[in-house]
Formats: sequence, C-alpha cells, structure tokens
Amino acid sequence: MSVEDTTGKVSCFHQTETKDHRVCHHAEQCRMYVIGHLDIMRYFQKAFRRAQIPVSYSQGFSPHQLMSFSSPLGIGLSSDGEYMDLTLDQVEDADRIVEQMNEQMNEEIRVRNLTILKDDARPSMAMLAACDYMIAAKPDKTSFLERVDLEELVHRFMEQSSITILKKTKRSEKEVDIRDNIYHLSTGLEQLQGHTGMKYGESCLEGSAYRPLLYMQLTAGSVVNIKPELVLEAMAAFAGDTFSFLDVQIHRLEMYGEYVFFRNTMSFAAFVRIR
Repeated sequence: MSVEDTTGKVSCFHQTETKDHRVCHHAEQCRMYVIGHLDIMRYFQKAFRRAQIPVSYSQGFSPHQLMSFSSPLGIGLSSDGEYMDLTLDQVEDADRIVEQMNEQMNEEIRVRNLTILKDDARPSMAMLAACDYMIAAKPDKTSFLERVDLEELVHRFMEQSSITILKKTKRSEKEVDIRDNIYHLSTGLEQLQGHTGMKYGESCLEGSAYRPLLYMQLTAGSVVNIKPELVLEAMAAFAGDTFSFLDVQIHRLEMYGEYVFFRNTMSFAAFVRIR
C-alpha cells in the first residue's frame, strides 16, 4: 500500500500470506510528514477495522493486529515508497482489499497495491538493504545545496576515499565512515534512474513549490542504516557551509531488498524492490 502524509511523507506497505500474509504498498503525502510512526500505525489499525479487513491478531493477553513496517519513516520526511507486512485470517481478492482500504482512508494516505506472498517469504524489514531519496528545497527556504557548482561539489565529495560523520545514538556518539554506504549521489533524477534501472513515476512533491536538488541511494536496514541527514551534514561541512534540516524536504522514493544469487560457485548480491 502507499500512504501519503499531509506534511510530505509517503509510506508504502505490503501484505503477505500464511494465515495469509500480504504486503501492502502505500504512500503518505506531503502534508502529513509531521505525523509520527505510532499514529500512522493506529491510523491503519482503525482503517482495517472500518474496512472489515480480516486481519490476524496476536494470541496474548493484549491482542494486537499482526502488522509491521519495513522501515518507519521519520517525522518530517515524506515518501512514495513505503511497505508494510500484514497477516490475514483468510485470502481475499487483493484488488478488492485495496478498494476497501482506500474507501476508509483520507486523501493524504492511499493504498497503492497489495501483494500476496508465500508462507516462507522473509519479512520486508529483514530484507531491507537500501533506499532511494530525493532532497528538495522547501518554499521560501534557502539551502546550501542551491549553488551553481552543485554538480561539481557532488563530484568532489564522492571522490573522497572516506567520509567520516559523527553518528549519535540514544546512548553514545561515535565516528563512522559512511563512504561505502553511499551507493549513488547525483543532481538529476535521470542519473538515479540510470543507476537503479527504475522508473519512479510521479512524486507527490511534483507540481508543488518544492525544488528537487539532489538524489541519493543509501544503505538501509537493521544492521546499518544511513540517514540522508547525515550525508547532507557531511556535504555541508565539506563545502564549508552549514546544513539545516528545516530548509529541505527529504522524500523517500523506493526501498530495496538484497537478493543473493550464485553463479559458478561464487555469490553475488543485487538490489531488488522489496516486493
């Protein structure tokens, strides 16, 4: 399913199949980016009940719907590529479920599609390996990225053998080299599409006053997860400038899982769309 935030966040979720798992792809539009993850989960829980979707529940003392997001979208971000795993009690027609869901949703959060998966399919959260992002300047804001030599800056920035940032967690701070975790960085959508082989279609930011400036693909997942803000902070420091999160809109375009295949006894890894 795809869902879109009124503040510029788009999320997608998938529903899988065993009791019957399905993966839903959804989008959250730009006016909803200030809505937190827990509120988004409650929104979907209520929508499932109103739409009378046969969602499975846990069997503990406090039963809850069996659903999970691939990578919860942070507050302030928007997206066109979010995914959710959902378990159903019985198999239903996927297209009909999408219709039922959208009938109960507001115009800012919409389900795009739903995919039925095999019983042994890995959870989307476990598959996640990379994400694509678009960085756009907000209306009436000025970013350090709005410069005539941006393409040259990106080239010099990516030529570095290491890019060290200070990564903060709840308990500590440590320096991390993220150079190998930046798979792509460019100033044009065509360059990103050439790198990924994807056609992203129309974004919820298109036709608005947001000005796209930068496109990137970064490592994502439970082991290593690189936020776009860290890359932008490193770029600003490299350019001798400062970065403000409030000056730009970070928009997620797509998520990828890692697919490992074997050829001539050697293993290779490639990125594929989560579902």
